[in-house]
This record gives sequence, C-alpha cells and structure tokens, in this order.
Amino acid sequence: MKDTFYPKLLVALQFGLIAVMIFTAHYILSMVPILLFLLGLGIGIWALTHNQLGNFNIQPKLKHGCELVTTGIYRWVRHPMYSSVLLIMLGVLLSSPTLLELLLFLTLVLVLFLKAKREENLWCRHDETYIEYKNSTKLFIPYIL
Repeated sequence: MKDTFYPKLLVALQFGLIAVMIFTAHYILSMVPILLFLLGLGIGIWALTHNQLGNFNIQPKLKHGCELVTTGIYRWVRHPMYSSVLLIMLGVLLSSPTLLELLLFLTLVLVLFLKAKREENLWCRHDETYIEYKNSTKLFIPYIL
C-alpha cells in the first residue's frame, strides 16, 4: 500500500502547494522574479529535450524500461525538473513575499527533496551506474547542492 500511496501523496502535495502559492500570491512584477521564472522555465525545457517523454514519471517511481539520462543539464544536476519548479516558485515567492508564501515554498522544497531521495533509492537498486552518477553530480544546483 505504501508503495503506491506515498508517491501519489508527494505528487498531490507538490501540486497542491504550487496551486496555493500561485493563487494566494499578490504579484508585484519586478525583474528578479521574472528572471527566476524564465530561468526555471528554460531549465525545465532543457531537461525535457534530453529526456524522452516516456522515460520519466511525475511520481517518484521508476517506469518500466527507464534509462538513466546523463546528457544536457543532467550532466550536472540529477533532478533538473525539480530545480526548474523551485526556481519558478522562488520567482512567485519573491513577487509576493509573505510569510505564508515563504512557508509554502519551504514545504515545497521539502516535498521535492523527499521525492528526489525516494527516486534515488529506487535508481540505486535499479542501475549500478547510478551510484557513480550520483557521486559526480549535484541534487538540484550545479556545483553546490
């Protein structure tokens, strides 16, 4: 039961937090939030160009026949789609900096971290080369984290 419930719960939390952040924000348009949004969008598109549509899963589960991607941004970051979401939502946070938005954003960071760790545990059991890949890349931010 946990094997199907937990991944679905994490996805529901992720999208619920994003929705609440977007719909409760009182947007003040300025250059930094817009640049973060565009950078996040660009990273997401770049990641998608190196990962086939059927190869990734929105739930933290591995799809049958999935392959490890190590090209493009995946050369430096193991979870660029999560990086993309975090940058976009950081832009939302900075355009509407309230305590509620900050708490929602920090909760989103936690949820994406939990999703990433679950995926990594599955990958380590699925593909021996993942451990080497994990040791040579960062989780979300190249050269930092």
